[in-house]
Amino acid sequence: MILHAVESGAGPTLVLLHGLFGSARNFGTVQKRLSASFRVLALDLRNHGDSPHAPGMGYPLQAQDVLATLRAHGALPCALLGHSMGGKVAMRLALDEPEAVRRLIVADIAPTPYPPHHHGEIAALAALALTPGLTRAEADAALASAIPNEAVRGFLLQNLRTGPVPSWRLGLREIAACMADIEAWPEPPGAAYAGPTLFLRGERSDYVREAHRPAIRALFPAARVVTLKGAGHWLHADDFAGFMAAVEAFLQA
Repeated sequence: MILHAVESGAGPTLVLLHGLFGSARNFGTVQKRLSASFRVLALDLRNHGDSPHAPGMGYPLQAQDVLATLRAHGALPCALLGHSMGGKVAMRLALDEPEAVRRLIVADIAPTPYPPHHHGEIAALAALALTPGLTRAEADAALASAIPNEAVRGFLLQNLRTGPVPSWRLGLREIAACMADIEAWPEPPGAAYAGPTLFLRGERSDYVREAHRPAIRALFPAARVVTLKGAGHWLHADDFAGFMAAVEAFLQA
C-alpha cells in the first residue's frame, strides 16, 4: 500500500509516523521545525488520515506499507521517528530492513505487548450517529459521557469530517478488528538493529518502564533511553522544547 505523505523541506530524509487515531498533521509543528534542515515526510498510516482503508494492522504489514511508500518517494535510506503505534511500526521496519534506516527514534513505546486499551473509545466513535449536518460541537457533546476527557475527545474528533455528509477519516471497522494486533509485538526471530537509536519516554508515562530496558537492548544494542521530565505520553505536545532538543541533537550527532 502507498500511504498518503505530507512532504516539506530539503536535505537528508526524515520520516514521521504518528500513533493510533492520529495522522501526519499531529506532527505539523515538529515537521515545520525540522524542515529547516531535513526533507521531512510525515505519513498517514493505513486506516488513518488520508491513507487507504484496508484490512490488517499487524506491524509487519504496516512496516511494508511504509517501506513501499518511501521507495515510491525515493526516500531511502532515511532517519525514522515514530510515536506510540508509529514507534512500533518504525521498530519493525528497522528490524526487517536495517539498511533502509539510518537512524531510529522511538517516542514513548517499547518493544513489548501492551494490555487491551482504547476499546471504549472505538466503540464510542462507531456508535456516534453521523447525521447530515453534524457539527463538531454536537459530536463532542454526544461523546462526552463515553469519553469524559475533553482533551482526548478533541484529539479523536480531529478525525471527523463534518458537513452535509459527515464521515470518519479513520477506518474504524478495520482498526476495531485488529486491536489485538495493534496491542501485540510480533518480534522477528533473531533480528536486531545495530544503528543509532534513541528511545524517548515521558516521566509521567508508563509506556516505557525500567523493566523494558533488557528487551530494548537486545533488539537495539546501540539504543539510548532519554526521559523528558514532566512529560506524559504525548511528548511533543507536553514538552515541545525538550522533545525537539533531544531529537535535533540525536539527528545531528
